[in-house]
Amino acid sequence: MTNIKVIIPAFNEADSIAKVIKEIPEIVSEIIVVNNNSSDNTAKNSTNAGATVLSEPRKGYGYACLCGMDYVAKQSDRPDIIVFIDGDYSDYPEELSKVVAPILEKDIDFVIGARIKRLREDGSMTPQQIFGNKLATFLMKMFFRATYSDLGPFRAIKYDKLLLLQMEDKTYGWTVEMQLKALKKKLTYTEVPVRYKKRIGVSKVSGTVKGSIFAGVKILAWIFKYSIK
Repeated sequence: MTNIKVIIPAFNEADSIAKVIKEIPEIVSEIIVVNNNSSDNTAKNSTNAGATVLSEPRKGYGYACLCGMDYVAKQSDRPDIIVFIDGDYSDYPEELSKVVAPILEKDIDFVIGARIKRLREDGSMTPQQIFGNKLATFLMKMFFRATYSDLGPFRAIKYDKLLLLQMEDKTYGWTVEMQLKALKKKLTYTEVPVRYKKRIGVSKVSGTVKGSIFAGVKILAWIFKYSIK
């Protein structure tokens, strides 16, 4: 049986995290929530919902993901597949089966849940998110002939391939770093369309001007860094 583990970075997602955990399909062997210095009941609600809860006091999306990966690396039952999903309930956790299907059925290395327009709830992505996605994927197409259409956080990857990428970004560049390194390492990849709805609560990135600018700078920095290598 395929061993699938889920890593959920979570900062102040007390109102949504239990919903995410409870709707993840039973094909998953472990759900790992990384409490990223939350000031609310994110950790408590995650534990009550049945997740393994880790603590990462250093704020940053990448820090949280790396904390989850470090925990998995120390386990004896290492997974075959790692799935990343946000804790804000903007994705549909039950679609995890669809996201991992290309790995299980076609031996693809890396799958991104693409938030295509016809499946997005109105207002679920901010104008800056939509523009940033289009710009980043256009640049990756231009520099690397990539076929990405989204930087969606709902994604699955073979565990051994994830280790091969040697992920390092600590903050907002995590998703684009993974996609760029997948190209550089010549991983096979694909996208599957997923539904997307308005998140519970306010985004810590796109919900603020500072967060949007910082995320944009980080994403562009990764792309241009790899374009000159």
